[in-house]
Amino acid sequence: MGVMNTRKYSLLLIMVMCCWASMTEAEYFKYKDPKQPIGIRIKDLMKRMTLEEKIGQMTQIDRTVASNEVIKKYMMGSVLSGGGSVPAKHASPETWVDMVNDFQKGALSTRLGIPLIYGIDAVHGHNNVYKATIFPHNVGLGVTRDPALVKKIGAATALEVRATGIQYAFAPCIAVCRDPRWGRCFESYSEDPKIVKLMTEIIPGLQGDIPAGSRKGVPFVGGQDKIAACAKHYLGDGGTHLGINEGNTIIDAKGLFSIHMPAYYDAVIKGVATIMTSYSSWNGVKMHANRYLVTDFLKNKLNFRGFVISDWQGIDRITTPEHANYTYSIIAGMNTGIDMFMVPYNYTEFIDGLTYLVKNKFISMSRVDDAVKRILRVKFTMGLFENPLADYSMTKYLGSQEHRDLAREAVRKTLVLLKNGKSSKKPLLPLPKKASKILVAGAHADNLGYQCGGWTIEWQGLSGDITDGTTILSAVKKAVDPKTQVVYNENPSENFVKSAKFDYAIVVVGEHPYAETFGDSLNLTIPEPGPSTIKNVCGSVKCVVVLISGRPVVMQPYVNTIDALVAAWLPGTEGQGVTDVLFGDYGFTGKLAHTWFKSVDQLPMNVGDQHYDPLYPFGFGLTTKPAKNL
Repeated sequence: MGVMNTRKYSLLLIMVMCCWASMTEAEYFKYKDPKQPIGIRIKDLMKRMTLEEKIGQMTQIDRTVASNEVIKKYMMGSVLSGGGSVPAKHASPETWVDMVNDFQKGALSTRLGIPLIYGIDAVHGHNNVYKATIFPHNVGLGVTRDPALVKKIGAATALEVRATGIQYAFAPCIAVCRDPRWGRCFESYSEDPKIVKLMTEIIPGLQGDIPAGSRKGVPFVGGQDKIAACAKHYLGDGGTHLGINEGNTIIDAKGLFSIHMPAYYDAVIKGVATIMTSYSSWNGVKMHANRYLVTDFLKNKLNFRGFVISDWQGIDRITTPEHANYTYSIIAGMNTGIDMFMVPYNYTEFIDGLTYLVKNKFISMSRVDDAVKRILRVKFTMGLFENPLADYSMTKYLGSQEHRDLAREAVRKTLVLLKNGKSSKKPLLPLPKKASKILVAGAHADNLGYQCGGWTIEWQGLSGDITDGTTILSAVKKAVDPKTQVVYNENPSENFVKSAKFDYAIVVVGEHPYAETFGDSLNLTIPEPGPSTIKNVCGSVKCVVVLISGRPVVMQPYVNTIDALVAAWLPGTEGQGVTDVLFGDYGFTGKLAHTWFKSVDQLPMNVGDQHYDPLYPFGFGLTTKPAKNL
């Protein structure tokens, strides 16, 4: 009997232990249960996290310093690719997926298994990635005033980003560029806040349409074919004095809120997952240190529930010189309301500094908890816990024909016809496809890198055959009649043009690629040999100048020489969109979304200003009808 009782007792004990184990296991995995409301999942996970795990979630590092081991050791919450930071030159989408998954496995092997969010600057398509579709930059898209088109571009971009295993894009830039001297003006849809606000429709393209009845300000990302978006750069980045990048926006509160804020209202209502603070200042106060605008207004008044992310080494720049007092910068950034810190390289200094400051009560635990809850809310919303790893099933979307066709359509709609003929009675455009001999000239005619501009393959952009696409020269050759002789001469002499008996010439000139501060310009002139090419060609034969630029530039000295002038902005990889309209398969429809000045001495000059005297006013754009069989 004694043996039986012992056995019964042992069995009972095992059953109790199994029952207890299953109960604790169920409780332990509560935050991993997709059936639980997100609020309960966040609460359950938060109570399990140590300070070190929380600070790890708030840290974002560049892929060049990331590894499976580093991510596991520091329990990192996020990794990014800075401009041009790629796993290998001409890396395939599969190579990208493998890299992101390797980092993700490091995160999943931590005690709590909180997945990483991987971010990249996909600002005009998935522009860092070889063979991706490169869409026109925002400066061109604003011309279309077509939110439905921009939404489709967002959806296509999301698919291409997911094709590489990435789930987060630092886009859209919803700056309102008030001065074209700013090196980021091409990232702005318009000088008019109404157009910029209209273009926030790219957010539901990237993230999916927010469900009906959703609470205002709650982030939304609708499934595995969508990505988290990032509205940037909060706030006033397009209004700095003299257009200086990262400069000071000198404006009263009424001006700031009426010009630079409207698009953020819409972004928050549309469920944008993240918002990035600007390097710039408002009346001398750095945005990375502006608690009123970040916490009091954005978080508390607008009820934004996603997370606020710093810009690249953004807190370092709170002090002058940069990084002069990093302890102060961490305190200022945290107390401002920044939740995730883009500290691409010096992450141990940030982690050690923040840990010390919290443990010694210089920064409150409630501020840390607010940041981590917001980050986790986005990760749970995205389904990252259920689907942390990517596979190769979406690689087919990168640079797909459907997306290239969409980009080509976008190019057509971004073109603005500024002049058509020496007199309105004798228009030059559309050009005849049937001609004996035509000239294509200019440094930008056969240069895909110039056509795409900055933020393409590398941060500053590149010259030449940098990815898959169609140059304007190639597009011209495809568009004209097979019997038409196309002569390409990058910078022909006047004598060459006069002696060759061309029917007409297409001159493609403009700016060289740039990004951010490298694009700041006080003179806004196009570099040589652009002006010489215009003079040599247009002085000798009927010509259309196709201008490739990230903003309005000085054109008044050349306008009288030119027969027709087309602002093509930075069209991206699909050059056939330009020839579709030049040769009359489609009509010109674009209307300027930025004022075109006569002289830089007039700047800044925006529509509605008292002394408004532009070369071409805001909203200007000649139209043509499609003309078949030319």
